Order: sequence, then C-alpha cells, then structure tokens
Amino acid sequence: MPCDKSCPIEHTVNLIGHKWKVLIIRNLMNNGTQRFSELSKGIHGISQKMLTQQLRQLETDGIIDRKVYPEVPPKVEYSLTELGNSLKPILEAMNLWGTEHMKLVNDN
Repeated sequence: MPCDKSCPIEHTVNLIGHKWKVLIIRNLMNNGTQRFSELSKGIHGISQKMLTQQLRQLETDGIIDRKVYPEVPPKVEYSLTELGNSLKPILEAMNLWGTEHMKLVNDN
C-alpha cells in the first residue's frame, strides 16, 4: 500500500494519531458530552495544558464541538460532532484488536 502526501491513512493519523486525542474521543464516545474536568479525570496522566491543546486541535479539525454557556462561572461542554462520531468503527476495531492482543500477551 504505497502512500504519498495524499495518503488517506497518513491523513487520518495526522488528525487522530496522538494518543491523547484518541483517548479524548473515546471518552466522549463512551460518556457523551463532558466538561473539561470530567475529561481530565477520565484520562489518566494527561496534564491540563495537554488536554487544552488537544481539545483545541480536535475542535479546529471539526471532530469535537465546544459549547460555551453564558454563565458565571463559565460553563464549557465538549461533544463529538457528526464527523467525530463517524470515527466509532475505527475505535471499535482498535478495541477489538487491543483485546485480542492483550489476551495473547497475557497467555504467554
């Protein structure tokens, strides 16, 4: 499968290939709309700076939606867009593969 700069696999990896992005998408897919603090608690080891950076990139790429409510204190919620939800089969395939690989590793 030779790829050049128009390679769809490379394009996808560039969009969601960072480990934190995949975990953010997973959490939003599993739990629905979440606030920053909920995402932070649900992703072990991510710093606030990294979470903020990854959320901004995912929003810029159209994968998540950021909704700000006009309240004091400010309330911000994150959810998957239609494009973000279209990643579900990819994450399900990663889950299946990971489950099988963990079984193989644990059986040895």
